[in-house]
Amino acid sequence: MRIVSLLPAATDIVAELGLSAQLVGRTHECDWPPREVASVPVVTGADLDQDRLTSREISDAVGGSAHSGSSLYTLDTEALAALRPDVVLTQDLCDVCAVSYDKVSRTVRLLDADTRVLSLEPRTLDDVLDCLVTVGALLGVRERAERRRAELTARLKRVRAAVAGQARSRSRPRVVAIEWLDPLWPAGHWVPEQITAAGGEPLLAAPGEHTKPMTWEAVRAAHPDVLLVLPCGFPPERTLREAELLTGLPGWEELPAVRDDRVWILDGPSYFNRPGPRVVRGAEVLAHVLHGVPAGETVTAAEARPLPRRPDGPVGPVRMQSR
Repeated sequence: MRIVSLLPAATDIVAELGLSAQLVGRTHECDWPPREVASVPVVTGADLDQDRLTSREISDAVGGSAHSGSSLYTLDTEALAALRPDVVLTQDLCDVCAVSYDKVSRTVRLLDADTRVLSLEPRTLDDVLDCLVTVGALLGVRERAERRRAELTARLKRVRAAVAGQARSRSRPRVVAIEWLDPLWPAGHWVPEQITAAGGEPLLAAPGEHTKPMTWEAVRAAHPDVLLVLPCGFPPERTLREAELLTGLPGWEELPAVRDDRVWILDGPSYFNRPGPRVVRGAEVLAHVLHGVPAGETVTAAEARPLPRRPDGPVGPVRMQSR
């Protein structure tokens, strides 16, 4: 079967099912597993040079007249047609994080081929794991997918067990997770459930919720014990480049999370932003972040690191310069 994935999370699922060899096309942001996807042809591009723009500039471009909230991605229709896919995996959950389902459907209708299009729209942890079975059934490996789902569910159960004693002996830390820096945006969908599974109390977003921008005053009023910084699409190094967007806000030093050095930079794209099987690893990472307990493999600095502080005060990374 010839598979084209137009969603990084779908590429993760294909790899989880052991079908990477059948992947013939991917997005420019599909990066896992690195060795297996590196040689797969890319059929998308980005309208914006996100590496050169600040969070605010990206947000303005997405919401401005140039895009009207539509996807930032372009689709190489000629390249897609040449790949002759049997299955195209896409999404209809977020208008700006991947090629839209409508765009893909219109393109596939023009192809002279019998191509199936599957749109993934998970909002909760269960939905994410269910997608594994949905994709597996379409690709002819349903039993394998059900086994993998059971294994991932067991890992989540171990996370809950690992933090249970900590949660009983002391109050569950109150947690704010930030998915975008400017404007501030709370992480919704499955992230509140990841926090709960790891023994925390999620604030400012409910499980499955498609969130909206929030004010800094709302964060201050929540008095979070822990602040998780996991901007959508930003690796930790990029997040650190814009950390001053947070640390420069009024009352930053008064937050309980800041006073107690419990502000964490996380690898959002790998474990929190994408609705793929690695969200389970995200819950394991949070068990370490929230309670210092092991749940799975040892957490590395690439996965989670405390926001560093200068000897004379809070962080002061240089604000990323725009063009």
